Amino acid sequence: MAGREGGTLPGADDTDAETRIVCHVDIDCFYASCERLRDPDLHGEPVVVGMGYESGEPHGAVATASYEAREFGVESAQAISQALDRLPRMEAAREDPALDPAEAGYYRPVDLEYYREVADRIKAILRECADRIREVSVDEAYLDVTERTAWTVVDGRTLAEGYARHVKERIAREVGVPASVGVAPNMSAAKVASDHDKPDGLVVVEPGEVQDFFAPLPVDAVHGVGPVTARELREMDIETAGDLAAAAPGPLQERFGERGRTLHDRARGHDDREVTPKGRPKSLSRESAFTEATDDADRQRETIGGLAADVADRAEGKGALYRTIGIKAVTPPYDVNTRERSLPGPVADPDLVREVALDLLTEFAGDPVRKLGVRVSNLQFAAAEQSRLDGWDGGADGATTGGDGASSRGQSSLGDFDA
Repeated sequence: MAGREGGTLPGADDTDAETRIVCHVDIDCFYASCERLRDPDLHGEPVVVGMGYESGEPHGAVATASYEAREFGVESAQAISQALDRLPRMEAAREDPALDPAEAGYYRPVDLEYYREVADRIKAILRECADRIREVSVDEAYLDVTERTAWTVVDGRTLAEGYARHVKERIAREVGVPASVGVAPNMSAAKVASDHDKPDGLVVVEPGEVQDFFAPLPVDAVHGVGPVTARELREMDIETAGDLAAAAPGPLQERFGERGRTLHDRARGHDDREVTPKGRPKSLSRESAFTEATDDADRQRETIGGLAADVADRAEGKGALYRTIGIKAVTPPYDVNTRERSLPGPVADPDLVREVALDLLTEFAGDPVRKLGVRVSNLQFAAAEQSRLDGWDGGADGATTGGDGASSRGQSSLGDFDA
């Protein structure tokens, strides 16, 4: 394993040059990094990028928080009002003697057009560095570089590590933003590796070392294990990735279906997925968790409003129309409830997303909630002008269902809510 100093995992076996080499490239705090690119004075400062903090805006959500801002408890998808409570704006702190500038940060509005310009420059580099690429999002991609380098060890380091460092340095030099890169024999291990030493990290996991690398990590570090699955695994006394790898596959398959087998394989270092281009998404969603379950209606509505604005903004950035708007509410202990409403036709209307999401939220009035989410689905992509459905009021077509088509509460899974 190599961190920023560049060491590799000890005890690596001799490997065949034909073994697959996958890099997972993740631009650290991408929106904040773009803002620092535009304003170098922001380097090293707490930076929050979001919507809704401007005067007169009643709602909004954090899109990205720099690592410095996260030290104050600011997180992505958090309501702007909560973020401001934890990290006031620097402009306000300089004018208000009651505020300490050392405990304030810089806020910037989302500028998707600018971020896409920066992302295009990064992707141009990645396309030059790999024959096969899977672009996961504007700031994240998998690269199959098997044909470009090798696991051969030279002077104590693999050639694969040197190639990954070359990719990182090109992004830093030619674009000016930091990237964390994970290198491994498969996609899931590369993803975990890139998350292991953020920000600006480089972690290499060589063939034969993946399971040992995974073993001490918490079980939710395994790619595909979310909070609900992690809780269910812990109920089975599976706390770490090593526990998951050592578990009998039969009970896992009984509990989680074929997905249980897949997670077991990934914890053992097995993942035969190929790096292929990703098709268009089926849905877009954002979620926000509360530190403690809350039944505060105003706080719930503010959070839903911010998430709705963010999801609608993402859809606009991708040129997507949507026919279904939904929410997710996680109630104690960990009951996952999804509701959605189908529209008469595809639209791109941020106000409608907020209106419908808030209306769906009323079903949970008075209930304590641990987490909230907003999703748009049944997407269509077109270069045509945005469609709007002004005056749509739900009517007979406004039926509300759970995410799997059921009308009951207490759904135990989300389907592709997080897609």
